[in-house]
Amino acid sequence: MVEKLEGICFKGCEVLPSFFQNGSKEFHNLRLLDLTKASPNMVENFIQSQNLNKLQWLCLKECMIQKLPNNLFNCCHLQVLHLMKCNCLQFFFNILNQGFNMSACVDMEELSPSFSKLNALLELNLLGCSNLRELPTSIGQLNALQELNLSECSNLQKLPTSIGQLSALQNLYLNHCWSLQELPTSIGQLSALQNLYLNDCSNLQELPTSIGQLNALQNLYLNDCSSLQELPKSIGQLSALQNLYLNHCSSLQELPTSIGQLNTLQNLFLNNCSSLQELPTSIGQLNALQNLYLHDCSNLQKLPSSISKLSALQNLYLNDCSNLQELPTSIGQLNALQNLYLNFFMKVNNLGFYFWNCVCSCDLIINNTSFHLSCMPYFLRYYPFFYLFIFCEL
Repeated sequence: MVEKLEGICFKGCEVLPSFFQNGSKEFHNLRLLDLTKASPNMVENFIQSQNLNKLQWLCLKECMIQKLPNNLFNCCHLQVLHLMKCNCLQFFFNILNQGFNMSACVDMEELSPSFSKLNALLELNLLGCSNLRELPTSIGQLNALQELNLSECSNLQKLPTSIGQLSALQNLYLNHCWSLQELPTSIGQLSALQNLYLNDCSNLQELPTSIGQLNALQNLYLNDCSSLQELPKSIGQLSALQNLYLNHCSSLQELPTSIGQLNTLQNLFLNNCSSLQELPTSIGQLNALQNLYLHDCSNLQKLPSSISKLSALQNLYLNDCSNLQELPTSIGQLNALQNLYLNFFMKVNNLGFYFWNCVCSCDLIINNTSFHLSCMPYFLRYYPFFYLFIFCEL
């Protein structure tokens, strides 16, 4: 009956159970094998003693192996190989598979050029390979690759120009790559790219102009890029962009006028952009924008009157904008606005005028307390201190 087994789990085993040691048990139908935290001897002995021609899924997570068993290279149907946190793994050889997970292999300093032979590879996960400094040029030959995860590769200094040849790539993760200072111009050739993650790339100073060529890009994550001072004008060419994340970009001083060309943008995140002083007038051209996040933009002094043209805007977040002196009177023309988030102690001089001339049905959120603007006389009656604060210049 054991010959019919399709899956076995030896998680945490130090030695091969006696049931398997005599070599008489062969698992010709084995498709799934879990050796998580198994000892190196256990991994070597079992894989070497079996004919694993039908094996499709193998997990060697947290195994202290230095190299992969030779017999593993005969697994012609292997599709997924997990090597997360194999901290001692130093060598990689050619295995034809669809998903290759080597996350947290901290001793891995380089990848073999043989990666170019992985023609069926769909996903490559190198999350947490903190000693990895560069990728081989041959990585551009992975024609089927759809997802590349290089997050937390803290010593990765650059990407090869050949990365632009990954014609099927949809998701590129570069979060927490602290040594990365720039992206290659060839990144604009990633015609299938939908999501680009660059969160906490603290040394990234600029984006290449070619980024505007990413016609399929839907989400661009640039949170905590503290050295990023500006966005290229070509950002306005991202015709499919729906979400732009710029939270905690403390050096970002302005947005390019071309940002108004992002006709599909639904959410713009600018929370904690402490150097941002104003928004471009062109922001009023964002016809699809539903949510505008400006929380804790401490140097933001005013909003352009063109903000009234944001016909789809539902939520406007202005919490902790301590230097915001006024709101444009035209803000009352935001017909779709549902929630306006402010602080109780904001130095806004003409806020009361907005209340009385508001043509929208909107909730004012002050310190997490909601007040509907149609009930403003009641609000001012029971909160006279706020009444004096918004009508008197302090």
